[in-house]
Amino acid sequence: MTATAAAPARPAPAAPLRVTWVQPEDLIGHELRQAAEDGRDAAELARRWQAAGGTTAPGRAGASPAPAGPALRALAGALLDELALLPCPSEADEPTELTAIQREWAPWPGDGGPRPDGGVPAARLEAAWLGRAAGCLLGKPVEKLPLDGIRALARSTGNWPLTGYFTEAGLDPAVAARHPWNRRSRATSLAGNIDGMPEDDDLNYPLLGLLLLERHGPGFTTGDVARLWLDELPAGRTFTAERLAYRNLLDGIEPPHTARYRNPFREWIGARIRADVHGWTHPGDPAAAAAQAWRDATLSHTANGVYAAMFVAAALAAAAGGGTDVHGALRAGLAVIPARSRLARAVRRGIALARDEPTGTPAGFTTVVDRLHSAYGHHHWVHAVPNAALLAAALTHAGGDFSGSICRAVSGGWDTDSNGATAGSLTGLLAGSPEALPARWTAPLRNRLATGVRGLDGIGFDALAARTAALVVPASPADRTKAPAP
Repeated sequence: MTATAAAPARPAPAAPLRVTWVQPEDLIGHELRQAAEDGRDAAELARRWQAAGGTTAPGRAGASPAPAGPALRALAGALLDELALLPCPSEADEPTELTAIQREWAPWPGDGGPRPDGGVPAARLEAAWLGRAAGCLLGKPVEKLPLDGIRALARSTGNWPLTGYFTEAGLDPAVAARHPWNRRSRATSLAGNIDGMPEDDDLNYPLLGLLLLERHGPGFTTGDVARLWLDELPAGRTFTAERLAYRNLLDGIEPPHTARYRNPFREWIGARIRADVHGWTHPGDPAAAAAQAWRDATLSHTANGVYAAMFVAAALAAAAGGGTDVHGALRAGLAVIPARSRLARAVRRGIALARDEPTGTPAGFTTVVDRLHSAYGHHHWVHAVPNAALLAAALTHAGGDFSGSICRAVSGGWDTDSNGATAGSLTGLLAGSPEALPARWTAPLRNRLATGVRGLDGIGFDALAARTAALVVPASPADRTKAPAP
């Protein structure tokens, strides 16, 4: 019997490329949900889509498992364009134009107390950067997980209510099988394997904001933001509304139309995660911070997506100026967004639920979270409205305490890393210095941030704070007490 060489094994066929957040057959389902939220009557268009065999939008993933055929995809594109032409009843209460928003601004008298003249101490800004990173890192391994999964993982490891980074130590394999960690974050974001701050878009965008102000100053335009993205932001590092705005730029569409054209994610959370630098650099001047955040946000977002960025920028500006607490910062955020908007109503609801919870304990906060999910659970987990409600509730219930705020924000689910990041940024500012933040959160960061933003990989948070401090635009005493004006 003659031996023959074994034939080389054939490589497994590669999985087909399925780019997320851009497929028309997926966008149409999200746009139909957006129409229901903003009051457009899309019933006839929804019937046409369903009759042709169209499906609903993916619940958590960025794309459905398989592409649609050419005819169904063409129909999806046509229906997206028809949906854009429907009258929108909510526009009267939820404008996107800055002058219309400014007409509704409420006075923000501030809370009194001493405020620094001439800028923000670098130590306070370093605490904000560190706080943002730690809060983001806490939320990374459970991003995209449903609320019951987050609770099960934490309880299984003796970390409920949350008091530290998630861990696999002691995790019941059955719980792990039912609720797997976020695939991209498991290797870098659990206690025991954290070695510096891993890359995340919640930190990449503040880095880009820093570059934006260094290159163009506080008078930048939305077009400057677009050019910066094209120069420094790989398309694969964008998601949801930012990815569609990027696509629109490459198709020759200019701002602000980049935010609207076939972009059903324009009221999601993306603009909010770009707002921090605008707040940090306008201490005591929420109005200026909000206007600056508006110019950034309108590249990719409209209405409540823009308000989320303005709300956070104004709250951070109030905190950066000193002389206020977390409740005053939230009031400053509410003062710069339309009071009748869905986002403002959600923030007020989150604050009220947190204040009404009688125990003030982390365990008691679960009832606040359950009520928020009952009220807003029909939204996508990345939508700006439910996440704003949860953020406001977490900050209020914890009274601005750093650990309590980031743990409550993450334990509430939805966009866990983004909510943890914003809560950490604001409460880091209020804490005032890196030394005021518990070492269990900051020591694993090793003063090192990984990023794909060119020239910044491995940068320290102390260096970022120094560069941010150089960009601060001090508010005059008059700016700190006057009502925002158009």
